[in-house]
Amino acid sequence: MTTLLLARHGETDWNRAHRWQGHADRPLTDRGRAQAGALAERLADIALDAVYSSDLRRARETAQAVARAHGLDVVELPELREVNVGSWQGLTRDEAETRFPHGFRRWFAGGTGWDDGETYTEMSARVLAAVVRIATDHRGGRVLIVSHGGPIRAIHGAALGMEVEDYRRIRPVEPNARLSAVCVEDGRLTELCPAGRIDELLAHDQEERRQAAAQPPSPAG
Repeated sequence: MTTLLLARHGETDWNRAHRWQGHADRPLTDRGRAQAGALAERLADIALDAVYSSDLRRARETAQAVARAHGLDVVELPELREVNVGSWQGLTRDEAETRFPHGFRRWFAGGTGWDDGETYTEMSARVLAAVVRIATDHRGGRVLIVSHGGPIRAIHGAALGMEVEDYRRIRPVEPNARLSAVCVEDGRLTELCPAGRIDELLAHDQEERRQAAAQPPSPAG
């Protein structure tokens, strides 16, 4: 069994302004760099076999803060990028709702709102393929993956046996630099990481996700 520690990147200026980033290559803010440093401190005593990240700058910079403390290099994979939001890139929610009202309603209901770019299903397929490959390459180990809100939702959903659009209806996007965990056994993602492999906070987070999966869906947000 392979343990995958997942972390969303630190804050960027577009996070702060509540703008869709997609594949836009925004750097971390001062707060984002501080969040990356705090993540590195939390993981300082946790043995890691490798550190992977999206090739977008905000994820790479966050991953580098952790990797340096462990004497590891960051392996960058474009497959771990955020969903490509097409013409919504750079827009706020209000701007998207004004310009694309029908698409915004689809998005708010859990689906893909933009008509170009990439669907959540397409994003999920590429991310999950990369995650299973990483787990296979580090069988029995512990790996950190630094990615984005969309991909992490896709991974959590798959671990619960859910499609990404269904999972979006039950859980909000992960906060910046938030740490979570899933395990992979025989090529299958699972939330049931054995005791001792993850700390108490991660175990509590897993339990919250399992409970949320049993509740009625709400707007995706």
